[in-house]
Amino acid sequence: MSEAKQGREFIKHELDEAIAFQSVIVETGRTLGKSHPDAESRRLIKEMVAKDERQLRELQRIGKPFGATGKEEEVVTAMAELARATADKAGEADSEAYEAHAVLVTLKRKQQDGGAAVLRIARALKDADMRDSAQQMLRDTKRGAQELADALAAFAVRIASTPTTTKAKR
Repeated sequence: MSEAKQGREFIKHELDEAIAFQSVIVETGRTLGKSHPDAESRRLIKEMVAKDERQLRELQRIGKPFGATGKEEEVVTAMAELARATADKAGEADSEAYEAHAVLVTLKRKQQDGGAAVLRIARALKDADMRDSAQQMLRDTKRGAQELADALAAFAVRIASTPTTTKAKR
């Protein structure tokens, strides 16, 4: 169980979590960018990795004055384990890739929540640099999550429309 945090320690916690989630997003994107069986999804994910890496570096930069380095706590650790497990199986079957893709969408949506919190904290601190970074992160993450969700829906239709093949009994 983690201890209660307030003030500057809470800000550090939020930035640590944002950095940690962004690291998982980058790692998952790299894996799916190589193994996703759907060409359009794979292309989209590959394009997002570069943006996600820039966003990670920016989070590390704004977190540094608070001592935030990306320390993983319970929620990030659990979601990272899920992301790794599903991404590692993505090349085995379309349905496995679908699950990994859905987890990536979930990570992006969780990052939206963190981005909104960081934005409000930055405004309260009257920290224009942090505010501007958080606004951009929030916009990029929201757009990325929606694009991934749209690609996931299209992939679901492709999977659902593919006839099931059964092996003949001997």
